[in-house]
Amino acid sequence: METGSVQTGKIKGLRSANPGDLAMIPHSLRFTYITVIGMVAAMKKTNPSFLNGVPELLVLRLLAQREMYGYQLVEEIRRQTREELAFGEGCIYPYLHHLEAEKQVSCTRREVGGRSRNYYQLTPRGRKRLAELSTEWKRVTDGVALLMGGQYA
Repeated sequence: METGSVQTGKIKGLRSANPGDLAMIPHSLRFTYITVIGMVAAMKKTNPSFLNGVPELLVLRLLAQREMYGYQLVEEIRRQTREELAFGEGCIYPYLHHLEAEKQVSCTRREVGGRSRNYYQLTPRGRKRLAELSTEWKRVTDGVALLMGGQYA
């Protein structure tokens, strides 16, 4: 492995940082906005490659708790991560559309306060995908924790 490169192995749903792998991710699912707080200046980017796949995991996790609309998901991610992660609507909405196309979420349009909102709910297929991603995320974070001596993970 080259110095400075990252290899995550074969992980369903989580993307590796290999430049060739990025071409396999549909453009609509790539990050268009993210803020990561607390990282050293050299790592602070709008699209850290090691975070690919994280929005999908977080969206599925939140929808497992209750139905939500898109902007509510954006705000809830910020709130529950104590603003350590801030994915913009331009990142979350393409994931929602992808998850709906994959039948991992379903959508219901409702009028609320004179505004039309799309509320998303997790489907059984989405629950299965969440379980898969959660297992892989645990494996990855356990491995990083081992390497870092539990210092940062």
